[in-house]
Amino acid sequence: MGLKIPEDVAEWHRWQQSRSLKSRVQNRVRPSKASPGFVLLTNGAAPRLLVVIEAPKPSTVAAYAAPLRSLADTSVAVLAPTDVSGLLGGNWQTTQLLGHGLPEVLREVRAVYSAGNYLPGGALSYRWSQELGARFVVAQHGLMTPYAPPLAHGTHLLAFSSEDADFWKSGRTDVTHEVVGGQILWDAAKRESLDEGTRDDRPVFLGQLHGAELPRAISGGTAVRFCKQTGAEYRPHPAETDKLSQLQHRFWRARGVRFESSGRSLAHLNRPVVSVFSTGVLEAAAAGQPAWVSCVNAPEWVRDFWERYDLSEWGGDPTPAPPVPPVEPAKAIAASLARILEGTA
Repeated sequence: MGLKIPEDVAEWHRWQQSRSLKSRVQNRVRPSKASPGFVLLTNGAAPRLLVVIEAPKPSTVAAYAAPLRSLADTSVAVLAPTDVSGLLGGNWQTTQLLGHGLPEVLREVRAVYSAGNYLPGGALSYRWSQELGARFVVAQHGLMTPYAPPLAHGTHLLAFSSEDADFWKSGRTDVTHEVVGGQILWDAAKRESLDEGTRDDRPVFLGQLHGAELPRAISGGTAVRFCKQTGAEYRPHPAETDKLSQLQHRFWRARGVRFESSGRSLAHLNRPVVSVFSTGVLEAAAAGQPAWVSCVNAPEWVRDFWERYDLSEWGGDPTPAPPVPPVEPAKAIAASLARILEGTA
């Protein structure tokens, strides 16, 4: 099994919009949208590496800035929707970009590091990489489903595993890859163990109503059924802010479903974790927390996903911790980027 849409990012966007009532309505009411604006940050003259940060959130910045710690002698540029210098640390010069033409300061860029070309910053930086002849490098940041966006032509992929690389490439020969592991799983595995005496044995169900991969009848139906049957608390995904999800939440609360609203990170919940296909399940397992998956009328791809990542279904033994790579993924990513900048890869 591989991606449903292995190459055409425009087709993937059409599929994504077809799954969202909100997107369909907005496209009819406001078919023309203003182009997004960007801020360019540089920490030196003539940067050779461009890093794309799509969302100005600490977790997103940390994920893409972590390899920079091992590239301290490299002049870097960062493309973001707003000024994220306060989250990056160090000294940065900030410029509000006017238009989407290639800035003169980026003429020496040899590599672009991003999440892909399916979001605005990545799409723009990919166009710049083609103009510059720079390598377009994508690091995997979550577990792979068949509905993941396709990789841009000529991408160099930094994957969690060889299985994930093959899955994302889906038979394509224009994409190269290296296996570096997942920083999110590394951080979880290296996390200090929480006090067993503070563990709450009530499960927490990780919501995924925002996801286009499953109909809400399955994702929501599984969540409410599991919570009602086991006494689990529902933890909404941070993206469950749309009106339909909010209505769903109010309806569930009226039916007696309790919500996990401590505000603590998943790493500090110290409770069993359950979901349909959230990366959080494997993250919890990596941290030594009991974790399972569950799904009502699970489609074939969901069961394939569970098998590929060795995720345990509720009722059996907890999901085993994934293997820890010998080198921290952020350092492996930095080493790969350094080889590209040196012209040895």
